[in-house]
Amino acid sequence: MSLKGKLALITGCSGGIGAATALALARQGCSIAVHYNSAKDKAQSLSKSLQEISSDVRVDIFQADLSDYDGVRQLYNQVVQTMGHPDILFNNAGALIKTIGRMGNMQDVSIEEFEKTWKLNAGSSYLLTQLCLPHMVEQKYGRVIFNSSVAAGTGGVIGPHYASSKSALHGLLHWIASRHSKDGVTCNAVAPALIADTAMMSNPTDEMRKMIPVGRLGVPDEIASVVELLVTNAYMTNKIIVADGGWTASAF
Repeated sequence: MSLKGKLALITGCSGGIGAATALALARQGCSIAVHYNSAKDKAQSLSKSLQEISSDVRVDIFQADLSDYDGVRQLYNQVVQTMGHPDILFNNAGALIKTIGRMGNMQDVSIEEFEKTWKLNAGSSYLLTQLCLPHMVEQKYGRVIFNSSVAAGTGGVIGPHYASSKSALHGLLHWIASRHSKDGVTCNAVAPALIADTAMMSNPTDEMRKMIPVGRLGVPDEIASVVELLVTNAYMTNKIIVADGGWTASAF
């Protein structure tokens, strides 16, 4: 399926997985709306790389703080005004907020930190999807992908606030996929384990590496290839694709 003429909005696009996905989709002719929060230099560098792929690929960068719902609305409005309505939405932005580990105490994550984690990891994705869906439904084409985590099915290594914020995305995608499959809109998620060259895994421990059966962390390109599959395959919807180096035995 050709992506020429399509527009993808990728949140957290200046990070490892976001940037790798942007490059993968652009190689298929897709135009990219690059979102970033604070890493302006990385966003500008990525934009230059994307523009070098093809003159047919339109690229622009957009700054927004997605921990604020007004920032989400601002991002959507600026993308539509500048580039048009997104055909593809990759809800990739997220944060750990706080790490307590597998053996930490739940009492060490305050309700305020819990809510902050959920607002950024789940709430902003909900709102941005809500804003993008009407046009996708109207044109009978749309791709919505969430960046979840293996933590949603295993508890992970960060903490209960993070794991639960990611599992919330699964219920959301199941509802959207069931509701809008007939409208030509697919909705899926990729659930990575520990991925190198990302802000979340900037300093992985040997214990973390030992948890992965293949004996290493994943790399952003390996996650980007899954997103590319979910964008180009119109028959795949309502799925969570786990890319975790063999940590889990099957999908969850």
